[in-house]
Amino acid sequence: MSGIVCAVRGGPDSQSTMQKAISLALEVDLPLYFLYVVNLDFLSHTQSARISTITEELNQMGEFILLSAQEKAQSKGVQAQGVVRHGNVREEIVNFAKEISADYVVIGLPVGEDHERNIFLADRLKDFGDRIEEECNAKVILTGDEQKE
Repeated sequence: MSGIVCAVRGGPDSQSTMQKAISLALEVDLPLYFLYVVNLDFLSHTQSARISTITEELNQMGEFILLSAQEKAQSKGVQAQGVVRHGNVREEIVNFAKEISADYVVIGLPVGEDHERNIFLADRLKDFGDRIEEECNAKVILTGDEQKE
């Protein structure tokens, strides 16, 4: 198997990333996989009985985001699949890219986020992209304001 992995979070910040992945899929004629990772690390310090409810709600939100992304791709003539994974965002992107022997991984820097909590600051995103290229043998396409010259 091969294809394009596009990691999405949903919302306006993911639109340019999804559009870049769709354009790339049209250009290189490869399958497109939108990947949404549910990361519950923020709940690791709680004893809440609602963890299973929160997990289910985040799964549903991820599935909705992926359906929207798939519809956007289909409107441009690209067949796409949506995949929900659970765990560490970085590790799941790498694991999925390896699993499908991805040719490309499209990731973007969120705009307007609280940079203290964001795992994808521009320098970290570049380092992460280098890791993907090394471990997965896939070309990384970065999107977002950090790519403007």
